[in-house]
Amino acid sequence: MRVNEMRSMSRGELLDRVRELRQELFNLRFRVITEQLDNPLRLRAARRELAAALTMLREDELGLSPLAGSTEEKSKG
Repeated sequence: MRVNEMRSMSRGELLDRVRELRQELFNLRFRVITEQLDNPLRLRAARRELAAALTMLREDELGLSPLAGSTEEKSKG
């Protein structure tokens, strides 16, 4: 998933994506150990995508780069 696509996601969607990526990384690491990983570059791509998603969530917390829909949620609360 591209960074621009992730920036257009809401905070909840991004949190779901982080959860999915963490599960995928767990499965990929398990497959590396059992030597069943077909594409080792997917491990690297998943780590980078997770880092980008976590960075975007942190930027939203700090107010540096608000996510899509996060301004309405913060103004309500």
